[in-house]
Amino acid sequence: MGKIVAMEFSADHLRLVDQRKLPKEYTIFECATYQDCVFAIKEMVVRGAPAIGAAAAYGVVIAARQYGGLEKSSFQERMERALDELSAARPTAVNLMWAMDRMRRSLLAARSGTNESIWLALRKEADAIIAEEIDRSERVSTFGNALVPDKATLLTHCNTGSLAVPGLGTALGIIRAAHRSGKGISVYADETRPRLQGARLTAWELMEEGIPVTLIADSVAATLIRDGKINLVIVGADRIATNGDTANKIGTFMLSVVSKHYGVPFYVAAPISTIDFGCPGGDRIVIEERGPEEVTHIEGIQVAPQGVRVYNPAFDVTPAENISGIVTEQGVLYPPFGDAIAHLGHTVR
Repeated sequence: MGKIVAMEFSADHLRLVDQRKLPKEYTIFECATYQDCVFAIKEMVVRGAPAIGAAAAYGVVIAARQYGGLEKSSFQERMERALDELSAARPTAVNLMWAMDRMRRSLLAARSGTNESIWLALRKEADAIIAEEIDRSERVSTFGNALVPDKATLLTHCNTGSLAVPGLGTALGIIRAAHRSGKGISVYADETRPRLQGARLTAWELMEEGIPVTLIADSVAATLIRDGKINLVIVGADRIATNGDTANKIGTFMLSVVSKHYGVPFYVAAPISTIDFGCPGGDRIVIEERGPEEVTHIEGIQVAPQGVRVYNPAFDVTPAENISGIVTEQGVLYPPFGDAIAHLGHTVR
């Protein structure tokens, strides 16, 4: 298939690869209204923290076109509503809030112009967000590649490639960079229940690129780590607190505990836009809970007793002390993370 382009904006429409249907179907979901973008984010047509932020930014652009014919006060009112709805589409990924803050500032700065000039300003900002994310993922991949030994066997969780991040990806971008540099790596991919992003998306992306990949049930990972078959674990992130605590797909915390116990390096890969500089620790991160049918059903087929109670958090928090390093576009941060993250906060503000 070649280069994966999971998101494309043209002719006032946002075109997204529908990740709910991969790998069986490669289909495009078109967002013609900002409400379509809200749906796409909530229902995981698009997923991955950086991709969610970029998609929401284009949702604001689409809203400006939707309401461009209104007089100024009504236009501004509708735009604020659109921003609020897009911001609330998913609560854990900080890139969404980061992107919406940028779009709000752009809207405010352009408010004295015509509706058309506001649309142009918002389009410019959204284009800048996605371009910056592509550049960040390239640099994260380069820095992370230096951590990967020749002939290494890596373990990854969930999906952090071009479907989740504009560009090469974060954790999967590092894996791609290591493969392309001829290191002869191989990868174990967790299936990542309950939505199977590892089975459906990561395995698909790796196979598309010819990277040796073995799919495993989530419960197999601990055995592989114990038996010395994993050289390093690398995962993405949806939000990083200023002390280094990291929220990522549910199941990440367990991997970090086992990795620490057996002395296997455990790395988090994420752009600086994933760091929440207003969040001091993981106990302040809001964890999204999703519907019970994700656990009780697989592809619409019921696999659990009718009416059983379900607890379905989408993410968990890995404490900073379990993390060997955080790979960003400005280099690898090592523990203790507080000072390094505080320094980054000064450079990006």
